[in-house]
Amino acid sequence: MRPISPASTPEEPPSTALAQIFAQVAVEAGAVVMEVYGQDFALRTKADHSPVCDADERAEALILARLSEHFPALPVVAEEAVARGLVPDLGTALILVDPLDGTREFAKRNGEFTINIALVRDGVPGAAVVYAPARGRLWVAAGQAYACDVAPGADVPAVATMKPLRARKLGAGAPVAIASRSHRNAETEELLERLQIREMQEAGSALKFCLIAEGQADIYPRVGTTMEWDIAAGDAVLRAAGGIVTGLDGKPLLYGRREEGFACPDFVAFGDPDATARLARVPSL
Repeated sequence: MRPISPASTPEEPPSTALAQIFAQVAVEAGAVVMEVYGQDFALRTKADHSPVCDADERAEALILARLSEHFPALPVVAEEAVARGLVPDLGTALILVDPLDGTREFAKRNGEFTINIALVRDGVPGAAVVYAPARGRLWVAAGQAYACDVAPGADVPAVATMKPLRARKLGAGAPVAIASRSHRNAETEELLERLQIREMQEAGSALKFCLIAEGQADIYPRVGTTMEWDIAAGDAVLRAAGGIVTGLDGKPLLYGRREEGFACPDFVAFGDPDATARLARVPSL
């Protein structure tokens, strides 16, 4: 594997260069994840009752090591480290990492799991990547949204050569929603009804944001506990594709909220920002 290009500054290169580094790190971590995927492994339960396995921990160790090499001055908030009580001091910029988003999907071996890395500055997600190693599919936020196919552990092509993405406009038709495969609940079903959804798809992990960014769905609602590392990268990809992710109050989500334990409020992701008008019809759940 070729060396990752060095950052243009010690802290934060331009978004395309930063996303290129994130992409290569995620694809390298994908090889680690897929090695575990092909073996026998057991899920364990963390103190917050969420699952973890060797793939989460091994991928995170690799990601943290690589990010430390490139961005020693940027704090990294990573899921498994936070679970162990390791939270760095935060400034205006940080990196959010989920080394294996969709551990339940990983255990089901359905391929619907991702590796998520996102830069957050002043609460807003910017350069980011979502990588689905079982699918060999990479989504990138670097000003514009992009996607390409790349095998775990392979060299990542230059971002500028990837396929640009644009979320579709909703128009007059009924929106297609995409919802969690493993975290559906009665409150989410009620929200779907109030948003006047007529067609439903299901997917695991941050794939839902990426499929909206590719124009395959319109709305992703989520009512229930979600952490910032779960969604920041997907949010960034969707924003870069012209979409938006808001709370039920219609305001864009903010990240790096240590005082909230990095927990996210209930939210809806929209491919068409004009569709946020539908939230005016949604009373408090």
